[in-house]
Amino acid sequence: MTLDYLVKNIEAAPSGELKIEWAEKNMPVLMSIRKKLSPKKPLKNIVIGAALHVTKETAALARTLTALGAEVYLAASNPLSTQDDVAAALAKEGIHVYAWRGMDKKSYYEAIARVIDAQPHIVMDDGGDLTGLIHKLHYGEGGFEVEVARSIIRKFELRVIGGTEETTTGVIRLRAMAKEGRLLFPVIAVNDSYTKYLFDNRYGAGQSTLDGIMRATNILLAGKTVVVAGYGWVGRGIASRAKGMGAKVIIVEVNPIRALEAYYDGFYVSSMRKAARLGDIFITATGNRDVIRLEHFKLMKDGAILANAGHFNVEISLKDLEKIAVSRRKINPMLEEYKLENGKRLYLLAEGRLVNLACAEGNPSEVMDMSFANQTMAAIYLVKNRGRLKPKVYRLPESIDMKIARLKLSTLGVSIEKLTKRQREYLASWRLGT
Repeated sequence: MTLDYLVKNIEAAPSGELKIEWAEKNMPVLMSIRKKLSPKKPLKNIVIGAALHVTKETAALARTLTALGAEVYLAASNPLSTQDDVAAALAKEGIHVYAWRGMDKKSYYEAIARVIDAQPHIVMDDGGDLTGLIHKLHYGEGGFEVEVARSIIRKFELRVIGGTEETTTGVIRLRAMAKEGRLLFPVIAVNDSYTKYLFDNRYGAGQSTLDGIMRATNILLAGKTVVVAGYGWVGRGIASRAKGMGAKVIIVEVNPIRALEAYYDGFYVSSMRKAARLGDIFITATGNRDVIRLEHFKLMKDGAILANAGHFNVEISLKDLEKIAVSRRKINPMLEEYKLENGKRLYLLAEGRLVNLACAEGNPSEVMDMSFANQTMAAIYLVKNRGRLKPKVYRLPESIDMKIARLKLSTLGVSIEKLTKRQREYLASWRLGT
């Protein structure tokens, strides 16, 4: 029988409630959507199964979905990102949450399996583990996570009408499924909404990544050489903020257009092999594996710090690092020293996991306000269009994106210009020339 919740300490709920209250105070767009739509209950009788970072901002989302009529089942999307007091607060409110900080691999997939066991109508994912496991179960594939899930799920029945995906990494996995013709239901790539990636990825992750590094190490960024692998929106945000704090920034990129952009943005662009000799701090933000590996570790200077801002702990090759280390020791819970044969020491943050959530509190509430407004509107959109969407990866309609942006501007007290009738006619016509 599925338990109502699995959290570390239910007695920590009062502390979590205060954190959620603070988040909601800084998430006016999501709160306005909740206030306007809760009387209509657009998600009534809908079960939402989610694998998200269990933070105070996610709690604000879960509360909103519940207020709109949904029953929410929530698992963690990273073993180290759960805020335990927040999880306790949600559990006490009746939300089915299965998450605690420091989950091992088995517990992590057991929690996701409990969400699947609820037979959700809508799947909300962050990184693709929940969606991926549903597909593996449906297609009868093997693997550790599948075996774990089968020990939990009483009866696997697919009744998903659609899903959403929060991250770049997850969208990559979804598009791979769609390309193979294996995607079982329509999924909205929330990450592709302008009001998500332009702000959450760039401003939110840019700030919170450096926040996590500084909390774990208390180092001074000014004067340091920071190597950022990947110049997508997360990489852009990290690079610009590191530069703003006085660091010298090197960009490592495989995409020639992004590399050119980084160059003209004023950054030094290099291969990782060259950058390895120069960097004091290395931050990966690519969504790919083995970005920093054996050949690079050997070239690094004594005291180099390694951090990952990508979703999965595969960007820094832990296997290679362990292979060449002669000893390891914990400096603090989130900082581990690896001593190499040549006497040099490398410092790994958060076991190579998502540094902004493992070492800090994740993205600020103000930007998650827009991201989770997108999630909420995507869920409503899927319900309204039930049965009309093919199993493809979709982008949330631009009209919804614009609505969220207008709401955010309104809460900030910012007014913008409006087109006149003649201007609209001019833009709509092809006949007017020079």
